[in-house]
Amino acid sequence: MSFILDKEQIKPGLIIFRRGDVGHDNYYCRIRIQNEDRYKTISLRTADRQTARDRAMDEYADIRFRLKHDVPVFNRPFSQVAQEYAEAQQRRANAGEVSQARARNVKSKIDGPLNAYVGSTQIHLITQDRWSEYPLWRRENGKGRRNSLISDSTIRIEMSIFAAIMNYAISKRYVPAHHRFEGMPKLKSNRRDEFTLEEYRKLHTKGRKWMKEATTPQGVWYRQICYNFILIMCNTGMRPPEAKNLRWRDITTAKDKDGREILVIYVRGKGKERKLIAPTSVGTYLDRVRELSKATKPDDPVFTIINGKPAKWLYRDTVEELLKYTDLREGPSGIPRTTYCFRHTYATLRLSAGVDVYILAQQMGTSVKMIEQHYGHVNTIKHADRVLMGIGGWDDMHAEMNAEIDALEAKAKEIQSIKAKQAGKPRRPKR
Repeated sequence: MSFILDKEQIKPGLIIFRRGDVGHDNYYCRIRIQNEDRYKTISLRTADRQTARDRAMDEYADIRFRLKHDVPVFNRPFSQVAQEYAEAQQRRANAGEVSQARARNVKSKIDGPLNAYVGSTQIHLITQDRWSEYPLWRRENGKGRRNSLISDSTIRIEMSIFAAIMNYAISKRYVPAHHRFEGMPKLKSNRRDEFTLEEYRKLHTKGRKWMKEATTPQGVWYRQICYNFILIMCNTGMRPPEAKNLRWRDITTAKDKDGREILVIYVRGKGKERKLIAPTSVGTYLDRVRELSKATKPDDPVFTIINGKPAKWLYRDTVEELLKYTDLREGPSGIPRTTYCFRHTYATLRLSAGVDVYILAQQMGTSVKMIEQHYGHVNTIKHADRVLMGIGGWDDMHAEMNAEIDALEAKAKEIQSIKAKQAGKPRRPKR
């Protein structure tokens, strides 16, 4: 290197030198790392040669001590290690080992809250205490969706990525093994409130009235789409991401072993694919959606916005409007309900109808443990008769509700007609 001046070897693997590309005369030392083809350069902060020799020997001894006791020799900020980890996850995603969504999520969490918390901190200085203090810091310095509080589930996901980055640093020998984080702070799982059968009836009944109260063509369209979207979600148990990915070509019909016609829906989400089955009533709701949609080709998305483009937020604002209209926005836990609550409703009602938890787990694309943990207060065409156990009564209930609403509307029209006729007759003069 042409910029090295006054080079002197103190011992094999250790030299001191000055640099010709800086504006001072201070010495540096360069130490060869044993068993590695690497060197560490350290500023000695002195222009005196003898002092530089002594300090170089001290640095050499420190490096040997670090290597002996598995202490990192090279300092790295968390942000650098995290970037390496994110790139490794992206390579895994490209190879099909994890989903692209997983790789994107890791990168967004690193670039966002994790780097904000410890990005500039040297990786070897991040301790168990720093890890344990993350939930409090996150709540004090962040906001959730629509400026709400950060949920515990979000914090848990971020901390799992945080821990994975530290494990990656250990595997690369950037930090010793005792830097591994132990346990996970106790964070409650926000229970997703389902709709009870009575609440579902209310949502269904008042939803029809709500649709008819729309005052603009756009309002009519979105309310009708939203209403049928809710019925489809509550009767299939799809995840919202699966609904966003659903295409018309993914929907087919078949018959169960008893010869009943059923709907078979191929869904994609969380990097996996599966098929679920649904009663023919869901086909009716889907037909309504198709009639309203401007995108009906086989490869077009089922759920779109009014111009035919994919519905990115799955009618979030319209769903919220309906839930407020029906006084069902918040569940018993006080947490605002979201589109995911329709999946929870499906699981709860299916379990209540006696569907086996293993069969339901297959239908919903999850594990028995998750069903018992999140839906325990309860995949195929082969098991369609068991998944749809009691669904006849469920369809009859919908027919009954529709009949009740139609009767009430007819009676209201009849009363209105009588009043109109009475208003048109001249009053009889008093005698």
